[in-house]
Amino acid sequence: MGKQLDTHTFTRQDRARYREKVRSCLDVFALMLNDFAFDSDKPLTGLEVEISLVDDDANPAMCNADVLARVDDPMLQAELGRFNLEMNVPPRLLAGDGFDDYRRDISGRLARAERSASGIGAHLCLVGTLPTLREEHTGTETLSGGERYHQLNQQIIQARGEDLSIDIRGMERLSTMTDSIVLEAACTSLQFHLQVSPDAFADTWNAAQAIAGVQCALGANSPYLFGRELWAETRIALFEQATDTRPAELKAQGVRPRVWFGERWITSIFDLFEENVRYFPPLLPILDDEDPKQVLAEGGVPKLGELRLHNGTVYRWNRPVYDIMNDRPHLRVENRVLPAGPTVADMVANAAFFYGVVRQLCEQDRPIWTQMTFSSAEENFHTAARDGIESRLLWPALGEVPATELVLEHLLPLAYQGLDEFGVDAAVRDRLLGIIEGRCRTGLNGAQWQVETVAKLEDDRQLDRHQALAAMLQRYCEHMRDGNPVHTWPIG
Repeated sequence: MGKQLDTHTFTRQDRARYREKVRSCLDVFALMLNDFAFDSDKPLTGLEVEISLVDDDANPAMCNADVLARVDDPMLQAELGRFNLEMNVPPRLLAGDGFDDYRRDISGRLARAERSASGIGAHLCLVGTLPTLREEHTGTETLSGGERYHQLNQQIIQARGEDLSIDIRGMERLSTMTDSIVLEAACTSLQFHLQVSPDAFADTWNAAQAIAGVQCALGANSPYLFGRELWAETRIALFEQATDTRPAELKAQGVRPRVWFGERWITSIFDLFEENVRYFPPLLPILDDEDPKQVLAEGGVPKLGELRLHNGTVYRWNRPVYDIMNDRPHLRVENRVLPAGPTVADMVANAAFFYGVVRQLCEQDRPIWTQMTFSSAEENFHTAARDGIESRLLWPALGEVPATELVLEHLLPLAYQGLDEFGVDAAVRDRLLGIIEGRCRTGLNGAQWQVETVAKLEDDRQLDRHQALAAMLQRYCEHMRDGNPVHTWPIG
């Protein structure tokens, strides 16, 4: 989806040709999975971090273009809303002090960007949904410049044929209508990439799906939207609804949503790409000049541009990725479950837990996905998004168990073993997984800290909700810059 667009209208002929080309790409991809050498000798990992911009009063700062003009960092780019940035962290191995290398890299880039932003009265904030965002901040004028996001907005609204309905019921309720996808800009995420071989992809994806609910419970950081306390990770419900191309009638018919958990365990990465082509009409039918069959026949590496672009418009929480680096193709699982923040230390700890647990689950004699129904994994995911660190999740042989108990007694030991398999230094491993343990023992993650702090500000200082949210976010950003993990933050 990083592709820049210069086409303003799409014809029926464009869509027909694109559909044919996507299917041709899928056929070539199937041949490559059988016969091609994918790069997987030294599997790399990668991170992406989405960032909100706020002003001195903690309100959204609509100035990402100005910040980027001042920052000399090719790893930073604009995201959907003018108050969003995205940081693409260069990939690396985890062995040794790879996680500390991530921490230093991310911290350094954030610090440089913060210095540039502060020169124009803006500040960086790592949070899942921006608590001070209001409905007046989400008109189409909030979309970032350039054609890419405007085309995507136009195509989603056109596919739906009517305004988008947002209805989220949590501690409080939000019910509103919108004529654009700008509300998606309220969702800022932390994304993990894990390069795998074709043979290992299915197990890795299944393992990532199985623990998505656990990740969400531990890392929830999005309790507020438009001044209302909703889900612990409101970002999940919001993203599912803000990009939904289905009117009510198609939902009733069981048409799949474009933001999709999935519906089954898989046996190959091909299952996911084939589902994307079979179930989802193209949003951006942009044709590439490449003939993938000819490129493959001549011994080259096909780009499969149409298939990759289409894949970027199906928003799975664990997305399959085909990519090319140094003229060699590779496959990745892109984990999109978690919100940004609260601190770099928290985000790197979340990464350590994810990579460690997934690796160890893939090596078990009786994999977890052979013991758990797929619907249970999906139910866990939405339960955790709603209830956060206080959620109770279903787990084989345990039944319904508190998420914190599941992590402390069953999954943290797997994470330790998995990081050992990656060759992570013991001191780095212990420090990062100690952050996860601290969260479980205190019951304090980003969402819980926000809710408890707002309640204290409302009670002790008699602030109204918007005043309390702004005061909370200012304190949040101070703690974020200090860098201590969220479970150590004082309330209020």
